[in-house]
Amino acid sequence: MKRISTTSLGIQSGRHMLFSDFSDNGPMWAGSGPREVRKQVAFPQPFTSEPHVQVAISLWDMDSKTNVRMDLSAESITETHFTIVFRTWGDTRLARIRVEWTAIGEVSDDDAWDVG
Repeated sequence: MKRISTTSLGIQSGRHMLFSDFSDNGPMWAGSGPREVRKQVAFPQPFTSEPHVQVAISLWDMDSKTNVRMDLSAESITETHFTIVFRTWGDTRLARIRVEWTAIGEVSDDDAWDVG
């Protein structure tokens, strides 16, 4: 369990089109086997410690004739940024993927006193 011991809790969110490979016959559409897309996301405002980050697909455009496979995660999470990682494999053909994210964590409080 991650405990957040602060009176200042911050929630940030956003969305990113990870790829749109249908129009230019990119690797997620025309390729096969293991494929991966990574996108580093900078938080608009930094957290004071590593936040909890959730990622979810908000648009999934795929070929209906192939198997649907995917792995979506958030990696390398710091106070200032994280990386969205999308993986697929086999014969899966993906035209477009859009991902939404939410980060929840401690933020600085301008009214807090630093007595240290």
